[in-house]
Formats: sequence, C-alpha cells, structure tokens
Amino acid sequence: MTTTTTAHTNIALIKYWGKKDPQLHLPYTDSLSLTLDGYSTTTTTQFLPGRQDQVQVNGHPASPAFFQRVVNFLDLVRQVNHSQKGILVQTTNQVPTAAGLASSASGFAALAGSLNRLFQMNLTPTQLSCLARRGSGSASRSIFGGFVRWQHGTGDFDSYALPIDEHPQLPLTLLSVVFNGQAKKVSSTQGMEQAVQTSPFYPQWPQIVERDLDEMLLAIQKQDIAEIGQLAESNCLAMHALNWTARPFFTYFTAETWQLINLLPIWRQRGVLVYATVDAGPNVKLITNQETLPVVRKLVQSKFPQAQLTTLYPGPGLT
Repeated sequence: MTTTTTAHTNIALIKYWGKKDPQLHLPYTDSLSLTLDGYSTTTTTQFLPGRQDQVQVNGHPASPAFFQRVVNFLDLVRQVNHSQKGILVQTTNQVPTAAGLASSASGFAALAGSLNRLFQMNLTPTQLSCLARRGSGSASRSIFGGFVRWQHGTGDFDSYALPIDEHPQLPLTLLSVVFNGQAKKVSSTQGMEQAVQTSPFYPQWPQIVERDLDEMLLAIQKQDIAEIGQLAESNCLAMHALNWTARPFFTYFTAETWQLINLLPIWRQRGVLVYATVDAGPNVKLITNQETLPVVRKLVQSKFPQAQLTTLYPGPGLT
C-alpha cells in the first residue's frame, strides 16, 4: 500500500518564537499564519519488508540529521499503532530546506497526512494538527488552508491549529524574495532557545503577540490588506529584536535583508502598498495586493537583480 499527501508552507503573520516544551513543541504563545499556494511538499509512504526505514528527499537519501528527525517521527506513529514495520518515505520538496521558508512546516504536515492514510488512523483535522506539531511546530498550521491560528495550549492534546478563513477572498498577494536558499547557520530551535534564555525583553513577547493577534483578527475581518501588512511587519521586527538582544546576539538577516526592509518605508511614501515579514532566515516575503504586485516586483528586480522572485497567493490545506 502506498499513500501520497501534499501540504503547503505557511508564513506566520503573527509569529511564535520560543517553546515551553521542546519535546512536544509547545509554544509560549499563539500564532497566526497564512498558508501559501506556491511552496509545497509531496510525501509518499509505504511499508517495507523489514524493520529498516528509508528516507529520500528529491530522489536522494536524506542527510543523517534529517533522516533521524524523520525516524523519530515514524517511531512516534509506530508506537501509537503498535507497529514495528519499516517505512519508505519519499519526499518531493518545492521549498529550499532550512532557509527560513517553512520547509519543515509543509514537510511534516505532508508526512503526518501520508502516515495517517498508511496506518488508516482516520484522524480528524485537529488530531492531524497535533500529530504534525510533533514533527515541527509550524507544521500544525499547514494542515489547513488560508488564515490559520495555532493555539499554544497546555499539553499534547490542546496545542493545535484552527482555521480562521480557509478560502479568503481578499486580493492579498505575497512576493517571495529569496536571496539565499542555503541552510541557515542557526537553527530555529537553537535560536528560540537562545532568545528565551538570554534576551531581557523576552518577558514582554507574549504580551506583544496577544495584542498583535487581536488586532490581526480584526484586520482580517475587515479585509484590510494595509493593516494586515503593517501588523505583520511590526510583529516580525519585534520577533527578530529578541535575537538582536540575546546574549550573545545573533541575526538571520543579511545585508540584502536589511537593504530591502529599509527601502519599504521609502516605497510606501510613494504610495506603494508593500510590507515585509521574515521568518528565521534571510529571505523576505513582501505583502501587497494583486493590483500593486507588478510595481513591487519591478522595484525589487531593479534593486536586487540576483534575487529569486516567486508570487504566492493564499493556498489550500492538506490534500
């Protein structure tokens, strides 16, 4: 029996940064994301005759670190199903891995969905969200399409994502600007831990998220793209400020990241609707609308001719 599932990445508009339980991937705060149509992971799983697992990514054997991460997830599912069977995992990834483009979100959401079918677990979307979270926290959100809220919860069974609007009708458009598709030097897990433990401003972070999330829900309800963009940009910079104030400080931003972000207020003064959000990596997602997208794309191309640009729209949940 072979099962195949596709999941899409998501971009956190209101971010989580910090885990109160690293093993269960329980965050300190809620978060709110938008699932995107352009970046996806398709995963096929099947049982093997023996007990040895095989993991392939884009047709090649997985790196030792990623192989172990996947096997740990397979062990979790096997334990639940009282199984010792080996599993072949074949993943086709349309996202640069570990570059701050949410490859783990789509990857573990797709893996959870495929294993759900392989083991005939018949999990509900909420249960699938909990399972995907055990592989990667942000994967809990990629079970659903459109705008999604991940509630931080108190344990393994109440920390899951819920859809806010799976089929948003507003003309929200993102332009992904990839400066560097290489794996980042500081992993998200390592960066979170360092910020939580050493930034003197971390105690204020949950309050910032709570306020921004309430305001973002209103902006989505009003379909106000400018307000959505402004809140997302502000929340993003507040998150990265935790890294700059960690001891020792670190940053995911490169010179190009800074240059683009500093150009945005200038472009907005000219009447261009454009805001930025950046996950744990150097690459930027610009928030705009369909009408303004050609202007934004032309501006970015003129300043960063080497950057890889991808247009993204609100995307679907697990398929």
